[in-house]
Amino acid sequence: MRFAETLSEMLTAEEIRAMSGLEFITGIVTGTLPAPPICKALNYRLFSAEKGACVFRGTPTFDAMNPIGSVHGGWFGTLLDSCMACAVQTELAAGVMYPTLEYKINIIRPIFPDTGDYDAIGTVDHIGRRTGIAHGKIVGVDDGKTYATGTTTCLILAS
Repeated sequence: MRFAETLSEMLTAEEIRAMSGLEFITGIVTGTLPAPPICKALNYRLFSAEKGACVFRGTPTFDAMNPIGSVHGGWFGTLLDSCMACAVQTELAAGVMYPTLEYKINIIRPIFPDTGDYDAIGTVDHIGRRTGIAHGKIVGVDDGKTYATGTTTCLILAS
């Protein structure tokens, strides 16, 4: 996976709108399109995608720690927002964009830095004319345990 290192390496809104959501997300998975810098900063990547579903895989590092020694809730939230919203994006036609309108997460058990890989799995529940709804969960790759769950509502914006 290659990451955008500068703003000029990122696609413009017009370039993104020219593709279906699935084409765009698949381009990031295959490396033909650059991944956003947030992935590099938080040590996660778009691992797989299909229509209605996305998986991000990440390994939290020391940099994601909170003051009490576990991984900060923002790491959980970012991975869940990414997998759920990108799952919604895979359902969108060319010319249609979305922002996350709201999301909620529930952290079930702590994660500690450098304890392995975790998958954030997002799945679409509904795509309508104005909203897309999805759910997600973070699962340990090695132990199969669920560490967090989430839901999102995305606002669908036709151009």
